[in-house]
Amino acid sequence: MTPKRTESEETALDERITGALVGAAVGDALGGPVEGYSPEQILERHAGRVHGIVGPWNGDAWRTARPIAPYHKGDGHVTDDTLMTHALIRVYARVRDHLDAYAIADHLVPDLMTTPRWIPELEAEALPLQRIFLAEKWLVSRIHYGHVDPREAGVGNIVNCGAAMYMAPVGLVNAANPTGAYTEALDIAGAHQSSYGREAAGVFAAAVAAASAPGATPDSVVTACLSLAKDGTRTAIDRVCEVASQHTDFESALRPLREAVTPYDTVGPDYRQPSLGARRPSRLHAIEELPVALGMLLVSAGDFRHAVVGAVNYGRDCDSIATMAGALAGALGSPAPEDWSKTVSEASRLDLWEPATTLTAVTREIFERDVRRRRAHEAAFTEIGGLRCSD
Repeated sequence: MTPKRTESEETALDERITGALVGAAVGDALGGPVEGYSPEQILERHAGRVHGIVGPWNGDAWRTARPIAPYHKGDGHVTDDTLMTHALIRVYARVRDHLDAYAIADHLVPDLMTTPRWIPELEAEALPLQRIFLAEKWLVSRIHYGHVDPREAGVGNIVNCGAAMYMAPVGLVNAANPTGAYTEALDIAGAHQSSYGREAAGVFAAAVAAASAPGATPDSVVTACLSLAKDGTRTAIDRVCEVASQHTDFESALRPLREAVTPYDTVGPDYRQPSLGARRPSRLHAIEELPVALGMLLVSAGDFRHAVVGAVNYGRDCDSIATMAGALAGALGSPAPEDWSKTVSEASRLDLWEPATTLTAVTREIFERDVRRRRAHEAAFTEIGGLRCSD
């Protein structure tokens, strides 16, 4: 029999899942209009730091100005980070159990290819496939057209944060179980990424799961990440977070965090003109986004506004950095400001709360199924002479 939940327990889980998913979308929307630029360029363009929702970098010329056109980045529009996150939640809603690479092939890929949805940056209904980046289009090319084993389809793709950026739902389904989140995300991400891109997906999911645990703090989240991360990803997180622990304000941390992650980042100093060694598999390197998001979480002591604003003003791939920082702060219990979430929801024409409601219900179903499976295993193990488990 499943134990009855108290009202406070139900509220806590709902708040953490809602905080993480709404927080991720808000971070994404705030970071979008300054993505690809440096902190110095952002400072000059906006005559100061960005502290909220801003318009497109090129103003009304966004429709034709390169390199952003034809995407309307800014004014509260979410990007592909949120579109992919919501798509993964729809897969969980269909499967209603833990996912693997085959679930991505069977459900996520068709979702991207066949169902038109509102795309905020295009201000039109379109197939998500028409908006997502080349690294995400790889999913369709390799799995649908190439018929590659989903568990290996990520091999050969450019190594970036494409899989990590939408792994928050995996962490939430495995709330308070970082190891389970890490393992599930690695399996899922095998369809999309390899090397440190796949590793980052696992570690970010673990971070969200750790942030969802009772009494979690930014320090406990980083500790969970370091206990699971491998190779260059672990080293990059360790070095960046060591530097972050010396700062309490994002402004002073911007340059030190970039300097700390530089030896592990393959993209190079000019984000829009990657180096020749960029985004290639390596055991020594890491994506930039996850270590910096964790660093901003530490700098802000888990405060949503501070963490996300710091991530946004860091520049470079700041929509994904702010997506991750927003998810982590939200899971820790620091929600996005209501005026930001309301504006992003209205501007993007997306209900930011419905996916959280859906995932909360699915998360409870999966946990109850896990309990039944575990008890069946315990009974079988006891019957063959294993240790008797306590009730």
